[in-house]
Amino acid sequence: MINPMSAPSVTGHKQRIAQAWAGRVSGCMLGKPIEMMSMRKGPANLGNYLEAVKALPLRDYIPFAPEFDDHVEHPAACRDLISAAIPDDDINYTVISLLVLEEYGPNFTTADVGRIWLRYLPGAMVFTAEREAYAKLLASAGMRFPYGAEPAMDLDECSDNPYNDWIGAQIRTDLYGWVNPGDPEQAASMAERDASLSHRGEGVYGAVAIAVIGALIGGGMEIHEALETTAGFLPADSECAKALILGLSEMSSPNARRIHEAYEGMSPVHTVNNLALVAWGLARGAEDFSVAIGETVAAGWDTDCNGATVGGLWGLTGRKVPKQWTVPWAGRVQTSLSGIPEAQLSDLVDRTVATAL
Repeated sequence: MINPMSAPSVTGHKQRIAQAWAGRVSGCMLGKPIEMMSMRKGPANLGNYLEAVKALPLRDYIPFAPEFDDHVEHPAACRDLISAAIPDDDINYTVISLLVLEEYGPNFTTADVGRIWLRYLPGAMVFTAEREAYAKLLASAGMRFPYGAEPAMDLDECSDNPYNDWIGAQIRTDLYGWVNPGDPEQAASMAERDASLSHRGEGVYGAVAIAVIGALIGGGMEIHEALETTAGFLPADSECAKALILGLSEMSSPNARRIHEAYEGMSPVHTVNNLALVAWGLARGAEDFSVAIGETVAAGWDTDCNGATVGGLWGLTGRKVPKQWTVPWAGRVQTSLSGIPEAQLSDLVDRTVATAL
Protein backbone atom coordinates (compact mmCIF):
# COMPACT_ATOMS: atom_id res chain seq x y z
CA MET A 1 0.00 0.00 0.00
CA ILE A 2 1.19 3.52 -0.68
CA ASN A 3 1.76 5.59 2.46
CA PRO A 4 -1.72 6.80 3.46
CA MET A 5 -0.20 10.22 4.17
CA SER A 6 0.17 10.61 0.39
CA ALA A 7 -3.59 10.57 0.01
CA PRO A 8 -5.14 14.00 -0.61
CA SER A 9 -6.95 16.02 2.04
CA VAL A 10 -10.74 15.83 2.24
CA THR A 11 -11.01 19.09 0.29
CA GLY A 12 -8.45 17.96 -2.25
CA HIS A 13 -10.11 14.58 -2.61
CA LYS A 14 -13.49 16.16 -3.28
CA GLN A 15 -11.95 18.28 -6.02
CA ARG A 16 -10.43 15.19 -7.61
CA ILE A 17 -13.73 13.31 -7.42
CA ALA A 18 -15.59 16.27 -8.95
CA GLN A 19 -13.18 16.46 -11.85
CA ALA A 20 -13.22 12.68 -12.30
CA TRP A 21 -17.00 12.71 -12.69
CA ALA A 22 -16.82 15.73 -15.01
CA GLY A 23 -14.08 14.11 -17.08
CA ARG A 24 -15.79 10.73 -17.31
CA VAL A 25 -19.11 12.18 -18.44
CA SER A 26 -17.45 14.53 -20.94
CA GLY A 27 -15.27 11.80 -22.44
CA CYS A 28 -18.27 9.51 -22.76
CA MET A 29 -20.31 12.20 -24.52
CA LEU A 30 -17.44 12.87 -26.92
CA GLY A 31 -17.20 9.25 -27.99
CA LYS A 32 -20.89 8.37 -27.98
CA PRO A 33 -21.97 9.71 -31.40
CA ILE A 34 -19.29 7.78 -33.28
CA GLU A 35 -19.21 4.53 -31.31
CA MET A 36 -21.11 2.40 -33.82
CA MET A 37 -19.35 3.95 -36.80
CA SER A 38 -15.99 3.13 -35.23
CA MET A 39 -16.93 -0.45 -34.40
CA ARG A 40 -18.52 -1.28 -37.73
CA LYS A 41 -16.13 0.48 -40.10
CA GLY A 42 -12.88 0.62 -38.16
CA PRO A 43 -10.48 3.34 -37.00
CA ALA A 44 -9.35 4.29 -40.51
CA ASN A 45 -12.87 5.04 -41.71
CA LEU A 46 -13.57 6.91 -38.49
CA GLY A 47 -10.52 9.09 -39.16
CA ASN A 48 -11.72 9.79 -42.68
CA TYR A 49 -15.10 10.86 -41.35
CA LEU A 50 -13.66 13.14 -38.70
CA GLU A 51 -11.45 14.75 -41.33
CA ALA A 52 -14.41 15.21 -43.69
CA VAL A 53 -16.44 17.06 -41.05
CA LYS A 54 -13.39 19.15 -40.11
CA ALA A 55 -13.23 17.75 -36.58
CA LEU A 56 -9.51 16.95 -36.53
CA PRO A 57 -7.60 17.34 -34.35
CA LEU A 58 -10.48 16.31 -32.12
CA ARG A 59 -10.64 18.93 -29.38
CA ASP A 60 -14.38 19.52 -29.08
CA TYR A 61 -17.61 17.56 -29.29
CA ILE A 62 -18.44 15.88 -32.61
CA PRO A 63 -20.46 18.02 -35.03
CA PHE A 64 -23.76 16.65 -36.27
CA ALA A 65 -23.41 16.21 -40.04
CA PRO A 66 -26.51 14.49 -41.48
CA GLU A 67 -25.42 15.32 -45.02
CA PHE A 68 -22.87 12.49 -44.84
CA ASP A 69 -23.92 8.88 -45.47
CA ASP A 70 -22.09 7.78 -42.35
CA HIS A 71 -23.47 10.57 -40.23
CA VAL A 72 -23.09 10.31 -36.49
CA GLU A 73 -25.67 8.88 -34.12
CA HIS A 74 -27.20 10.53 -31.08
CA PRO A 75 -27.52 14.16 -32.19
CA ALA A 76 -28.21 15.08 -28.56
CA ALA A 77 -24.56 14.25 -27.82
CA CYS A 78 -23.27 16.44 -30.65
CA ARG A 79 -21.76 19.89 -30.57
CA ASP A 80 -24.26 22.76 -30.17
CA LEU A 81 -27.09 20.26 -29.55
CA ILE A 82 -26.17 19.11 -26.04
CA SER A 83 -28.38 20.12 -23.12
CA ALA A 84 -27.68 17.16 -20.82
CA ALA A 85 -25.41 14.13 -20.71
CA ILE A 86 -27.69 11.59 -22.31
CA PRO A 87 -27.98 7.99 -21.01
CA ASP A 88 -25.07 5.63 -21.68
CA ASP A 89 -24.07 2.31 -20.17
CA ASP A 90 -20.63 3.65 -19.22
CA ILE A 91 -22.21 6.16 -16.86
CA ASN A 92 -24.89 3.69 -15.76
CA TYR A 93 -22.20 1.42 -14.37
CA THR A 94 -20.37 4.21 -12.55
CA VAL A 95 -23.63 5.04 -10.80
CA ILE A 96 -24.16 1.32 -10.13
CA SER A 97 -20.76 1.14 -8.41
CA LEU A 98 -21.80 4.06 -6.24
CA LEU A 99 -25.06 2.30 -5.35
CA VAL A 100 -23.17 -0.89 -4.45
CA LEU A 101 -20.93 1.01 -2.03
CA GLU A 102 -23.83 2.94 -0.53
CA GLU A 103 -25.86 -0.21 0.04
CA TYR A 104 -23.21 -2.74 1.08
CA GLY A 105 -20.07 -0.78 1.93
CA PRO A 106 -16.45 -1.49 0.92
CA ASN A 107 -16.69 -5.19 1.78
CA PHE A 108 -19.44 -5.88 -0.73
CA THR A 109 -19.48 -9.30 -2.40
CA THR A 110 -19.84 -10.30 -6.01
CA ALA A 111 -23.36 -11.45 -5.18
CA ASP A 112 -24.14 -7.96 -3.85
CA VAL A 113 -23.24 -6.53 -7.24
CA GLY A 114 -25.71 -8.97 -8.79
CA ARG A 115 -28.41 -7.80 -6.39
CA ILE A 116 -27.91 -4.17 -7.38
CA TRP A 117 -27.97 -5.08 -11.06
CA LEU A 118 -31.32 -6.80 -10.71
CA ARG A 119 -32.71 -3.89 -8.74
CA TYR A 120 -31.58 -1.05 -10.99
CA LEU A 121 -30.37 -2.33 -14.38
CA PRO A 122 -33.10 -2.88 -16.98
CA GLY A 123 -32.53 -6.06 -18.95
CA ALA A 124 -32.49 -4.16 -22.23
CA MET A 125 -29.50 -2.11 -21.05
CA VAL A 126 -27.03 -4.95 -20.55
CA PHE A 127 -24.87 -6.31 -23.37
CA THR A 128 -22.46 -9.14 -24.20
CA ALA A 129 -20.88 -10.51 -20.99
CA GLU A 130 -23.23 -8.52 -18.77
CA ARG A 131 -26.27 -9.83 -20.62
CA GLU A 132 -25.08 -13.42 -20.24
CA ALA A 133 -24.49 -12.94 -16.53
CA TYR A 134 -27.80 -11.10 -16.09
CA ALA A 135 -29.73 -13.97 -17.69
CA LYS A 136 -28.10 -16.44 -15.33
CA LEU A 137 -28.94 -14.24 -12.35
CA LEU A 138 -32.57 -14.22 -13.41
CA ALA A 139 -32.49 -17.97 -13.84
CA SER A 140 -31.50 -18.31 -10.18
CA ALA A 141 -35.00 -17.18 -9.12
CA GLY A 142 -33.99 -13.54 -9.28
CA MET A 143 -31.45 -14.16 -6.51
CA ARG A 144 -34.21 -14.35 -3.89
CA PHE A 145 -32.27 -15.50 -0.86
CA PRO A 146 -31.75 -14.14 2.68
CA TYR A 147 -30.20 -10.71 3.00
CA GLY A 148 -26.45 -11.00 3.25
CA ALA A 149 -26.39 -14.63 2.16
CA GLU A 150 -24.72 -15.91 -0.96
CA PRO A 151 -26.92 -17.40 -3.71
CA ALA A 152 -27.26 -21.14 -4.04
CA MET A 153 -25.96 -20.97 -7.60
CA ASP A 154 -22.26 -20.92 -8.38
CA LEU A 155 -21.42 -17.34 -9.43
CA ASP A 156 -18.65 -18.74 -11.61
CA GLU A 157 -21.45 -19.78 -13.96
CA CYS A 158 -22.23 -16.12 -14.57
CA SER A 159 -18.70 -15.30 -15.66
CA ASP A 160 -18.43 -18.40 -17.83
CA ASN A 161 -19.57 -16.88 -21.13
CA PRO A 162 -18.22 -16.17 -24.63
CA TYR A 163 -17.60 -12.49 -23.85
CA ASN A 164 -15.80 -12.74 -20.53
CA ASP A 165 -12.66 -11.01 -21.79
CA TRP A 166 -14.49 -8.13 -23.48
CA ILE A 167 -14.55 -4.55 -22.24
CA GLY A 168 -17.69 -4.70 -20.06
CA ALA A 169 -15.96 -5.06 -16.69
CA GLN A 170 -13.30 -2.52 -17.60
CA ILE A 171 -15.96 0.20 -17.88
CA ARG A 172 -17.51 -0.66 -14.50
CA THR A 173 -14.68 -0.19 -12.03
CA ASP A 174 -13.48 3.42 -12.31
CA LEU A 175 -15.20 4.56 -9.14
CA TYR A 176 -13.40 1.95 -7.03
CA GLY A 177 -10.16 3.76 -7.81
CA TRP A 178 -11.72 7.15 -7.13
CA VAL A 179 -12.78 6.21 -3.58
CA ASN A 180 -9.44 4.61 -2.66
CA PRO A 181 -6.83 7.34 -3.21
CA GLY A 182 -3.40 5.95 -2.41
CA ASP A 183 -4.75 2.45 -1.73
CA PRO A 184 -4.43 0.47 -4.98
CA GLU A 185 -4.78 -2.87 -3.17
CA GLN A 186 -8.26 -2.01 -1.94
CA ALA A 187 -9.21 -0.59 -5.32
CA ALA A 188 -8.02 -3.79 -7.00
CA SER A 189 -9.98 -5.93 -4.56
CA MET A 190 -13.21 -4.04 -5.20
CA ALA A 191 -12.70 -4.16 -8.97
CA GLU A 192 -12.01 -7.89 -8.95
CA ARG A 193 -15.14 -8.62 -6.90
CA ASP A 194 -17.30 -6.59 -9.27
CA ALA A 195 -15.71 -7.86 -12.50
CA SER A 196 -15.94 -11.50 -11.41
CA LEU A 197 -19.72 -11.44 -11.78
CA SER A 198 -19.40 -11.46 -15.57
CA HIS A 199 -15.74 -11.79 -16.57
CA ARG A 200 -12.66 -13.93 -16.27
CA GLY A 201 -8.97 -13.64 -17.07
CA GLU A 202 -8.10 -10.58 -19.12
CA GLY A 203 -11.60 -9.19 -18.61
CA VAL A 204 -10.92 -9.04 -14.87
CA TYR A 205 -7.35 -7.80 -15.28
CA GLY A 206 -8.52 -4.84 -17.37
CA ALA A 207 -11.06 -3.90 -14.70
CA VAL A 208 -8.42 -4.14 -11.98
CA ALA A 209 -6.02 -2.03 -14.04
CA ILE A 210 -8.42 0.88 -14.35
CA ALA A 211 -9.22 0.89 -10.63
CA VAL A 212 -5.55 0.70 -9.67
CA ILE A 213 -4.57 3.52 -12.04
CA GLY A 214 -7.28 5.65 -10.49
CA ALA A 215 -6.17 4.92 -6.92
CA LEU A 216 -2.58 5.78 -7.79
CA ILE A 217 -3.40 9.04 -9.59
CA GLY A 218 -5.91 9.95 -6.89
CA GLY A 219 -3.19 9.42 -4.31
CA GLY A 220 -0.96 11.93 -6.06
CA MET A 221 1.09 9.76 -8.42
CA GLU A 222 1.90 11.24 -11.81
CA ILE A 223 0.05 9.67 -14.75
CA HIS A 224 2.99 8.01 -16.50
CA GLU A 225 4.29 6.48 -13.28
CA ALA A 226 0.80 5.27 -12.39
CA LEU A 227 0.46 3.45 -15.70
CA GLU A 228 3.85 1.80 -15.31
CA THR A 229 3.20 0.85 -11.68
CA THR A 230 -0.20 -0.64 -12.50
CA ALA A 231 1.35 -3.17 -14.87
CA GLY A 232 3.02 -4.64 -11.80
CA PHE A 233 -0.37 -5.34 -10.22
CA LEU A 234 -1.26 -7.71 -13.05
CA PRO A 235 0.24 -11.09 -13.93
CA ALA A 236 3.44 -10.34 -15.82
CA ASP A 237 2.42 -12.61 -18.70
CA SER A 238 -1.09 -11.16 -19.00
CA GLU A 239 -2.10 -9.39 -22.18
CA CYS A 240 -3.43 -6.47 -20.15
CA ALA A 241 -0.02 -5.86 -18.57
CA LYS A 242 1.53 -5.92 -22.04
CA ALA A 243 -1.17 -3.55 -23.32
CA LEU A 244 -0.35 -0.98 -20.64
CA ILE A 245 3.33 -1.17 -21.48
CA LEU A 246 2.65 -0.86 -25.21
CA GLY A 247 0.36 2.13 -24.75
CA LEU A 248 2.86 3.88 -22.52
CA SER A 249 5.74 3.18 -24.89
CA GLU A 250 3.81 4.84 -27.73
CA MET A 251 2.98 8.03 -25.83
CA SER A 252 5.22 10.14 -28.08
CA SER A 253 3.64 8.81 -31.25
CA PRO A 254 1.20 11.25 -32.94
CA ASN A 255 -1.14 8.36 -33.74
CA ALA A 256 -2.06 4.90 -32.53
CA ARG A 257 -0.92 3.09 -35.68
CA ARG A 258 1.34 0.60 -33.90
CA ILE A 259 -1.41 -0.22 -31.41
CA HIS A 260 -3.86 -0.82 -34.25
CA GLU A 261 -1.32 -3.07 -35.95
CA ALA A 262 -0.60 -5.01 -32.75
CA TYR A 263 -4.27 -5.88 -32.30
CA GLU A 264 -5.41 -6.21 -35.88
CA GLY A 265 -8.39 -8.54 -36.09
CA MET A 266 -9.28 -8.30 -32.39
CA SER A 267 -12.87 -7.39 -31.50
CA PRO A 268 -13.34 -3.61 -31.20
CA VAL A 269 -14.91 -4.24 -27.79
CA HIS A 270 -12.19 -6.46 -26.36
CA THR A 271 -10.55 -5.48 -23.08
CA VAL A 272 -6.94 -5.68 -24.20
CA ASN A 273 -6.78 -3.50 -27.29
CA ASN A 274 -8.94 -0.80 -25.74
CA LEU A 275 -6.79 -0.80 -22.59
CA ALA A 276 -3.75 -0.11 -24.76
CA LEU A 277 -5.53 2.88 -26.31
CA VAL A 278 -6.52 4.15 -22.87
CA ALA A 279 -2.89 4.01 -21.70
CA TRP A 280 -1.68 5.72 -24.88
CA GLY A 281 -4.25 8.52 -24.84
CA LEU A 282 -3.93 9.17 -21.13
CA ALA A 283 -0.13 9.32 -21.30
CA ARG A 284 -0.14 11.42 -24.45
CA GLY A 285 -2.53 13.96 -22.97
CA ALA A 286 -1.23 13.88 -19.40
CA GLU A 287 -1.01 17.67 -19.31
CA ASP A 288 -4.02 18.49 -21.49
CA PHE A 289 -7.51 17.07 -20.98
CA SER A 290 -8.67 17.87 -24.52
CA VAL A 291 -5.68 16.08 -26.02
CA ALA A 292 -6.20 13.07 -23.75
CA ILE A 293 -9.84 12.40 -24.60
CA GLY A 294 -9.62 13.79 -28.14
CA GLU A 295 -6.74 11.58 -29.24
CA THR A 296 -8.17 8.53 -27.49
CA VAL A 297 -11.60 8.86 -29.09
CA ALA A 298 -10.22 9.69 -32.53
CA ALA A 299 -8.16 6.48 -32.37
CA GLY A 300 -11.37 4.45 -32.54
CA TRP A 301 -12.58 1.05 -31.30
CA ASP A 302 -14.88 1.53 -28.28
CA THR A 303 -14.91 5.31 -28.40
CA ASP A 304 -17.37 6.18 -25.63
CA CYS A 305 -15.90 3.63 -23.21
CA ASN A 306 -12.34 4.78 -23.76
CA GLY A 307 -13.22 8.47 -23.75
CA ALA A 308 -15.05 8.03 -20.46
CA THR A 309 -12.24 6.05 -18.84
CA VAL A 310 -9.49 8.44 -19.90
CA GLY A 311 -11.57 11.47 -18.94
CA GLY A 312 -12.27 10.13 -15.46
CA LEU A 313 -8.68 9.10 -14.80
CA TRP A 314 -7.36 12.45 -16.01
CA GLY A 315 -9.77 14.25 -13.69
CA LEU A 316 -8.22 12.49 -10.68
CA THR A 317 -5.12 14.64 -11.13
CA GLY A 318 -7.22 17.42 -9.60
CA ARG A 319 -6.70 19.76 -12.51
CA LYS A 320 -9.90 21.26 -13.84
CA VAL A 321 -11.66 19.86 -16.88
CA PRO A 322 -12.03 22.81 -19.29
CA LYS A 323 -15.46 24.45 -19.20
CA GLN A 324 -15.96 23.92 -22.93
CA TRP A 325 -16.59 20.25 -22.06
CA THR A 326 -18.85 20.67 -19.02
CA VAL A 327 -20.91 23.79 -19.76
CA PRO A 328 -22.98 22.17 -22.57
CA TRP A 329 -24.47 19.46 -20.30
CA ALA A 330 -24.86 21.81 -17.32
CA GLY A 331 -24.39 19.22 -14.59
CA ARG A 332 -27.29 17.10 -15.82
CA VAL A 333 -26.40 13.39 -15.92
CA GLN A 334 -29.14 11.21 -17.37
CA THR A 335 -29.20 7.44 -16.91
CA SER A 336 -31.33 4.51 -18.01
CA LEU A 337 -31.34 2.99 -14.52
CA SER A 338 -34.65 2.16 -12.89
CA GLY A 339 -35.88 5.12 -10.85
CA ILE A 340 -32.92 7.34 -11.74
CA PRO A 341 -33.76 9.17 -15.00
CA GLU A 342 -31.45 12.04 -14.15
CA ALA A 343 -28.92 12.96 -11.46
CA GLN A 344 -27.12 16.19 -10.71
CA LEU A 345 -23.35 16.13 -11.00
CA SER A 346 -22.98 17.85 -7.61
CA ASP A 347 -25.07 15.16 -5.92
CA LEU A 348 -23.06 12.34 -7.49
CA VAL A 349 -19.86 14.01 -6.31
CA ASP A 350 -21.09 14.45 -2.73
CA ARG A 351 -22.31 10.87 -2.54
CA THR A 352 -19.05 9.51 -3.94
CA VAL A 353 -16.99 11.50 -1.45
CA ALA A 354 -19.21 10.19 1.36
CA THR A 355 -18.51 6.56 0.40
CA ALA A 356 -14.79 7.26 0.31
CA LEU A 357 -14.84 8.78 3.79
